[in-house]
Amino acid sequence: MRYIFNFPDIGEGLEEGTILQWHVVKGQAVKAGQALVNMETDKIVTDIPSPKTGTIIEIFGSVGETIKVGSPLVEIEIEGVLGVAAVAETKEPDKTEPKEGDEEEGAGVVGTMELAGKNAYLAASNEGSSKPKTEEKSISKVLATPLARAMAKDLNIDINTVKGTGPSSRVTKEDIENYQPTKPTAEVKQKAEPFTPTQPAEAYTYEPLSQIRKAIAKNMLNSKQSTAHMTLFDEVEITDLMRIRDKFKLKYAQKDIKLTYLSFVVKATVHALKKHRQLNSQIDMENDRMIFKNYYNIAIAIDTPEGLVVPVIKNADQLSIMQIANEIMLLSEKARDRKLTMDDMKDGTFTLTNYGSIGGIFATPVINYPQAGILGIGRIVKKPVISNDQVVTGNVLPLSLSVDHRIVDGGEASRFINSIMAYLSDPMLLLME
Repeated sequence: MRYIFNFPDIGEGLEEGTILQWHVVKGQAVKAGQALVNMETDKIVTDIPSPKTGTIIEIFGSVGETIKVGSPLVEIEIEGVLGVAAVAETKEPDKTEPKEGDEEEGAGVVGTMELAGKNAYLAASNEGSSKPKTEEKSISKVLATPLARAMAKDLNIDINTVKGTGPSSRVTKEDIENYQPTKPTAEVKQKAEPFTPTQPAEAYTYEPLSQIRKAIAKNMLNSKQSTAHMTLFDEVEITDLMRIRDKFKLKYAQKDIKLTYLSFVVKATVHALKKHRQLNSQIDMENDRMIFKNYYNIAIAIDTPEGLVVPVIKNADQLSIMQIANEIMLLSEKARDRKLTMDDMKDGTFTLTNYGSIGGIFATPVINYPQAGILGIGRIVKKPVISNDQVVTGNVLPLSLSVDHRIVDGGEASRFINSIMAYLSDPMLLLME
């Protein structure tokens, strides 16, 4: 039997991916679970495993091509299995598109989910989001051939509104071709004005958007549209913290661990989150409730040549400063080498972004939706400060806290950032509590 395997949705809200490398060629035998293709999806690069054991008889898409979720990836000949597709085939298969009668694509998606882990992937800025239940139900009831689904996507037709005339009411190619909308679309999406050149052609250089840049654009807009942003700015004097870091930096280096100020900020943030649980929560408007998280997974924004990624330090409350420093170092290396896994990116509860590492002082960080807040860390600057009624030179760390004002009131946001500042100005508190 010939089986068409379609690109599965391996992450909530995933729409497409870019082919980076094929691991198989036509005519090659594969086993279930064997890597077929390396894809760039959202903010990670991952291998897509085969859901079946058989022989590759067709590959769809070339390196660098963007593939939509639900579009064909490979066609597999499954030996020893008789089915409608195998019996019906009487001529050379079409080389460019899926054929009517191929197995329903849902089987391929489910098979891959079981191999890759259904909940293994979650884009950092989309975690916690889910499709409406009504949408999930309608999708699960619609049967369609792979070709019909591909045509519906290309023609921007909602396949759930198409009446199927095939076996078991399956939507076929002819149903898509004959489809006539019964009523105008209720919702019209606003589109950005197309770019109109005003200069000669040589004045412009065009480059396709990477998957990372598409994800960043989508998630930033989603955050701004879905949350009520409010930002607080403050400064904390950290001379004592600098002294402690300088004292232990060499000792950590001997263990191949880089001790950064971010390690202390992570620890201080966890302590503050335990006192101010609103900052470690999210709002569930559909069910009229708050969701308070009793675990502390701190996401850290990392700047890479390909774009911003946000891996997560899991259970940061259970880690020492040395362990946190090691985690930051490991995640940073994986981010730069594009080796972050699905698990590295999911389930953050609060985010830190250290723009001070490249020279910034203050900023207005965008919340990593659906989290309640994000703390921005600026560059340490020397300033005159008052100590014991004397003007002395201080080492000042700027902080910017953005919160979802639907969840966190101004007073609680101020108390939260004050808690963090107390821990950073007197690091011994991190050990005493």
